[in-house]
Amino acid sequence: MLDLLERDVPLADLSMERIAREAGVGKATVYRRWSGKSGLMLDVMRSLEEENPELAGESVRDDLVSLLEFLRRRGLAKRNSALMRTVITQVKAQPELWREYHDTVVQTRRDALLAVLRRGIASGELRGDCDIDVLADLFAAPMLSRALLHEWKELPEGLAEQIVDTVLEGVRPRA
Repeated sequence: MLDLLERDVPLADLSMERIAREAGVGKATVYRRWSGKSGLMLDVMRSLEEENPELAGESVRDDLVSLLEFLRRRGLAKRNSALMRTVITQVKAQPELWREYHDTVVQTRRDALLAVLRRGIASGELRGDCDIDVLADLFAAPMLSRALLHEWKELPEGLAEQIVDTVLEGVRPRA
């Protein structure tokens, strides 16, 4: 399937029969693993993803920088990968498939960010009066905006640190 997507074949034009033929296997072999194109496409998307980075857990700032640096590198990889752009475009065109990808991949990344923020609130590194979901958005949105919505904007080295330090200045406990 990856080969077909690399050739910009729209998901709507793919059939399980064609996928099996391109893979050199019988259609039954493909159907034993996936019930349809949506499940196969979801597995393709998941196979292109990396695991969340290991977090040292020593400081909220450093863990936030690690998570955002991971997003920056993923953003660069997706910009430079015609395959990733094709796959994402096709999955977004199918709301149910995009929802499942979001629930299994995107939410995992958000949960890691939320865990760091909760730890920061518990340790006193962050104020406790902030809405944690809004706070997560304040950290992630600038990187995602540049990576996905504004492809012409650079994702330079140090951007993760710049975002984290800028947001942290506003959410540190007041003296």
